[in-house]
Amino acid sequence: MEILSLLEALEDAIEGGVSVPFSGKCMVDRGEILEIIQDIRLKLPDDIKQAKWVSKERARILAEAQQEADNIIKNAESRIAAMVDEHEISRKAYEQAEVIITNAKKNAREIRLGTREYADNILSKVEEILEDTLEVIKANRNELK
Repeated sequence: MEILSLLEALEDAIEGGVSVPFSGKCMVDRGEILEIIQDIRLKLPDDIKQAKWVSKERARILAEAQQEADNIIKNAESRIAAMVDEHEISRKAYEQAEVIITNAKKNAREIRLGTREYADNILSKVEEILEDTLEVIKANRNELK
């Protein structure tokens, strides 16, 4: 992720600054710092686009999981209708259909939960990066003041 490398460059610029004696402050190249901050601003939209993509991908995966569950349920219902002819066959078909439907619902629920957790983790990481970036920028602005 390019923002992380820009933040590392910002850290390097600050660490490479000339220390002011008897204080925790240092002098840095203003132009270099401002250029890095501008690059961060330019890269943030890419990260936001990536987060939107993750969100869309999550929705697509959920839709596919729901479609797959619906298809499994339809297949189970079709099998039940085909086996209604005799009582014993019908009873077994209903039992199998219930198992298939239960498994399909369970699988769909697990897929939905998994994709939500995955998307939440990605969005959480993006949020942490953005918060860290904002903190660094605020700290740098405060130092510049």
